[in-house]
Amino acid sequence: MKRKLIAAIGVATMIAGVAACGGDKKDDAADGGKKAEAKSITVWLTVDAQNNWPELVKAADDAIIAKHPGLTVKHEYYGWPDKNTKLDAVLATDKAPDVVEMGNSEMVGYMAKGAFAELDPSKFENSATWLDALKASTTYSGKNYGVPYYAGARVATWRKDIAAAAGVTTTPKTYTELTGDLDKIQAKNGDKFSAWYNPSRDWYAALAFVADAGGAIAKDEGGKFTASLSSPESLKGLNAWKDSVAKYMHGDLTKDESDRYIVYGQGKSAMIYGASWEGGSAADPKVDKTGGKLKDNLVSFVMPGPSGKQLPVFLGGSDLAVPVKSKAQDLAAEWINDFTNSKGQLGLIGKGNLPNNKTQLAPLKADPKTEATATAAEVSWFVPTAPGWGAVEKQKTLQDMLQQIATGKKSVEQAAKDADAAIDKVINTP
Repeated sequence: MKRKLIAAIGVATMIAGVAACGGDKKDDAADGGKKAEAKSITVWLTVDAQNNWPELVKAADDAIIAKHPGLTVKHEYYGWPDKNTKLDAVLATDKAPDVVEMGNSEMVGYMAKGAFAELDPSKFENSATWLDALKASTTYSGKNYGVPYYAGARVATWRKDIAAAAGVTTTPKTYTELTGDLDKIQAKNGDKFSAWYNPSRDWYAALAFVADAGGAIAKDEGGKFTASLSSPESLKGLNAWKDSVAKYMHGDLTKDESDRYIVYGQGKSAMIYGASWEGGSAADPKVDKTGGKLKDNLVSFVMPGPSGKQLPVFLGGSDLAVPVKSKAQDLAAEWINDFTNSKGQLGLIGKGNLPNNKTQLAPLKADPKTEATATAAEVSWFVPTAPGWGAVEKQKTLQDMLQQIATGKKSVEQAAKDADAAIDKVINTP
């Protein structure tokens, strides 16, 4: 599914007076101290739901209306690029929606600002087995402020025809096997070909090597976050990533991952590591420039890491949250549960998504069509849930560090040290 998480979180001016929440006191008095139930709720989702699974939205509406006759569920749909701008504006008023969809990496800044109401995980089906990275994305200072909606994993995808021409007939299971196979593919195709097209500014891929080596972007030390990209563990991961780029990436070293599937469709690379939809999108006749060779030759597999284990993935995906200014928080939470329960997750699986929980992920591992993505999703990492994480993303500190390393402008050690300094300036400031 072609959907890109928008990392920038513009929440600096939206939360004035945000602590005022809950029901109307006049309603309480009129009902003898019992809060009157809202007559309607407003749900904000992205156009993904509107275009790809409207029947699942309707099913959740029908379920809550059956329990609350007369309730009206209103929906508004937004594209990813403009959603947060509109959300920021409305959260500064008394007209906040009751449910809002957030990209998982967008959650941190809003939680830090107090924009979302705390939610009790026990009230949501499958919360005990939520995927690790999605659970982390809804947690701030030990409290839960959202419900995972769905997930998307990152996998390796390569062309079996190119691999076979280089004498490689099976997909690699270890990193040693992977690099050995890529060496053969690179040697066969020459230095104008990328055995692995790996854009240097793709921090989701590069930082997976850091996580694999036991490193982290930043560490929480008693409530204060300290950047740790220059730690020995992080440097080990960054060096492993640098080596792979130097050996197998012979494309533009200043690019990010946004058009990776388009570049892959040009036929000048054997492998990519990215979102699970990218291979299929590259094989689309509108994108494939190889004369149709991609369609029947793409194979996806779990990316092995240098540690000897599978490379931890940054899960793409969405969460659902209840703005603290919602006047119908209980109903909002109930709608979220109706939408994300096991039945709803089965519907999302049918649309090509991964579920929000490990229980329903397990059967997908037995299906050859979903085995790679489901297995990859089990081992994941997430960004620091720090007050200033949004500023780190907005400044593109990680992307700039990686480009400096890949192009040789700075050594790994110097680039990491400089990135740490930049991160430390903003990461603890809401």
